[in-house]
Amino acid sequence: MLKILPEISRTLSEYLLIPGLTTEDCTPENVDLGAPLVRHRVGEEPGIRVATPLVSAIMQAVSSPALAVALAQVGGLSFLHQNQLVEDQAADVRAVKRHRAGFRTSEVTVAPTTPLGEVSRRLEDTEQGVAVVTRDGEAEGEFLGIISLDDFHLERHGTHETAGSRMRARDGLVTAPATVSLSEANELIWQHHLDVLPVLGEDSRVVSLVLKRDYQAHKTFHRATVDGEKRLRVGAGINSRDFKDRVPALVEAGADVLCLDSSDGYSVYQARTVEFVRETYGDAVPVGAGNVVDGRAFRYLADAGAAFVKVGIGGGAICTTRAQKGIGRGQASALLDVVEARDAYARETGVYVPLCCDGGLLNDSHMAMALAMGADFVMLGRYFARLDESPSRKLQIGGQWYKEYWGEGSRRAQNEARYGQRGRMVFEEGVDGYVPYAGSLYDNVERTRAKLTSTMISCGSVNLRDFHRDAVLVPVSAESFKQTGAEVQLRRPGVDSGE
Repeated sequence: MLKILPEISRTLSEYLLIPGLTTEDCTPENVDLGAPLVRHRVGEEPGIRVATPLVSAIMQAVSSPALAVALAQVGGLSFLHQNQLVEDQAADVRAVKRHRAGFRTSEVTVAPTTPLGEVSRRLEDTEQGVAVVTRDGEAEGEFLGIISLDDFHLERHGTHETAGSRMRARDGLVTAPATVSLSEANELIWQHHLDVLPVLGEDSRVVSLVLKRDYQAHKTFHRATVDGEKRLRVGAGINSRDFKDRVPALVEAGADVLCLDSSDGYSVYQARTVEFVRETYGDAVPVGAGNVVDGRAFRYLADAGAAFVKVGIGGGAICTTRAQKGIGRGQASALLDVVEARDAYARETGVYVPLCCDGGLLNDSHMAMALAMGADFVMLGRYFARLDESPSRKLQIGGQWYKEYWGEGSRRAQNEARYGQRGRMVFEEGVDGYVPYAGSLYDNVERTRAKLTSTMISCGSVNLRDFHRDAVLVPVSAESFKQTGAEVQLRRPGVDSGE
């Protein structure tokens, strides 16, 4: 029988937070934005925790290895997209796992016969300062030396001279074994006046590099999301079609957590996939599921063993699922319903299953609202697509810089595994467009953290658990919403002669 819910579907924009008492304890230094990423017994620590409650969306235009490294460094986590060959996704996972906190891998490997012109071009294209020279030019090859832009000048040495003629050879370099700690590596750098310290593994292969110029960054990234071996953590998207092939490859590559990628996760196919992973690997390989918009769907996936559940259908910046299929729910309404189910599940079973708010997050205040409503962390697509570290192209249109951004339901993505439209797409559930370029991930995430921290201080909370419990929200009318932003015409810098 047809059922109509007695509610109006509401978005995150339709609420405001009522300030709470700001006490002397409510200072930026005391605020903890840390959140559990995977299910755990109530009262116990989760197996994976993030210091910054932001994760990147499972999208081609968003989650590259470069972005995964940067986001893990600032305390979040990326989910590398699954709309690619299994071996390519596994290679992306390995590329991130090669990074230990404070250690970096060389993105440029050349042979001794590589012309200096090509070395220069590759270093500039990747914005790297140093390249590794191996016997065959492959990353896994025998280490022969290093070469940087400081080792040659094209006008003096010519584009056709080789890397081998200008490289700093292995015999004259100070190196360290793969077992070296970051503090030991930095001690060697300062003791021997080094700019770069190659870290070598078995068979004289370069495992990583430690750069002097990264010294301050090592101290800056104290929130980094790392595993027990100090390697950066990374997640990977999977689907409910080829999971029996994809999951083992991703696990072998070192993925820390998996997540099913689907616009609608309330299905037997997702439950079977989660159950397969749990039966095969037990609790060693957590797998998130979703997306859902109500308590029934949450309970179904939690019972199947989901490590976390994503909330949101049709609320993404480039998602058209609601318009095309008529399914979905306002993000606020969905989140509040699922949070109630999550808390009831924890009381009944003693197991806490974290919630990820995915979609409907157009600005930082929406993130604060989602966290106040009970989300443990948020998944962002458009936010990260705008940044330097995303894999999409940066281009200029009408004097303004943009980055390309397309949905996994768009014709460009051709995500057959997610949407099941084999061959020619009959209809799209996403669009292909551009988003205004916004610069560095590091700067943007730091700004977002500052805003979330300030919001929690105004609400009298110093951690997310308190924020969930004590936040007071009020719906806003259409007239109230009009006054949410500035009411004067904003002028651009440089208009006044005095600027």
